[in-house]
Amino acid sequence: MSHSLPLSWSRAEGIEPQVQIPAEKLANNDLVQLCQQGLRPDRSAFSELLRRYQSHVNRVLYHLAPDWDDRADLAQEVWIRVYRNINRLHEPAKFRGWLSRIATNLFYDELRKRKRHRSPLSLDAPIAMEDGNLNWEIASGDPGPEDNLTTHEFYQQLRVAIAELPEVFRTTIVLREIEGMPYEDIAEITGVSLGTVKSRIARARQRLQSELQGYLQD
Repeated sequence: MSHSLPLSWSRAEGIEPQVQIPAEKLANNDLVQLCQQGLRPDRSAFSELLRRYQSHVNRVLYHLAPDWDDRADLAQEVWIRVYRNINRLHEPAKFRGWLSRIATNLFYDELRKRKRHRSPLSLDAPIAMEDGNLNWEIASGDPGPEDNLTTHEFYQQLRVAIAELPEVFRTTIVLREIEGMPYEDIAEITGVSLGTVKSRIARARQRLQSELQGYLQD
């Protein structure tokens, strides 16, 4: 369903004509700015931001906590925090990085509340919304049916190897290799120096290469 948002401008005569522009046609920065107007975020603009970035949030949480079966609840909590705090974002152009920081911080908040546990990897987690369930897209390393068993096992082992990394290494390697973020943004999100980020990524890569050595040598 298309939502239209009114935009206005002033003329010398003092007339302010209204122009209806669908939310899906607005730039991300405009959506963020509309959400920052008034006491509460504009509902249509916020819904469009959620539609555009829900898969991004899900990917971040999936790679940070692949063995958690309540990622759907965490994702919903991320958007609750966004809704409550979007007025604190001073640079709308940095919304994606700010969103990743919220998801990452939520992961660490939850990590401090629970003990580490091992459970089967969940590759699909439908999200319960007020108007029904949503199947969020998850970036998958699984090869297609035509690929051989060895390739399939490699990607399965890669997921396990990432999941078993210490949290600080997992966070940096996910933000860098999965999300493709610059080192500077990762340093800002994780609150450590640029040198520490590069060191953690290098060590994470070494661990992954060690775990997957048998596959990489084939």
